[in-house]
Amino acid sequence: MKSLIQVAVVAAVLAAPIASFAQSNAPLTRAQVRAELVQLEKAGYNQASRNDATYPAEIQAAEARVSAETGAATSYGGVASGSSNSGGRAAVSAADWNAMYNHP
Repeated sequence: MKSLIQVAVVAAVLAAPIASFAQSNAPLTRAQVRAELVQLEKAGYNQASRNDATYPAEIQAAEARVSAETGAATSYGGVASGSSNSGGRAAVSAADWNAMYNHP
């Protein structure tokens, strides 16, 4: 009987982390949608004066501003937009090259 209890306890301990990572796929509530619209309006998006030709760009720009604002409020930082180079050679002047490799 004790072994059965031990097996049940071990199974519960091993199953607990799996349950803690479960995500909720519940649909958004009206209050959540309204809160998102208010955030977009504060970021400069005006749905009343929207143009169908520029709609995707306008809403994406407003969403980017909102995510930049909320990203700045997080403790670990957000993703910065931009570009960077990696793996390229650094430019070295002839004087620096000679200083490194010419030995008197």
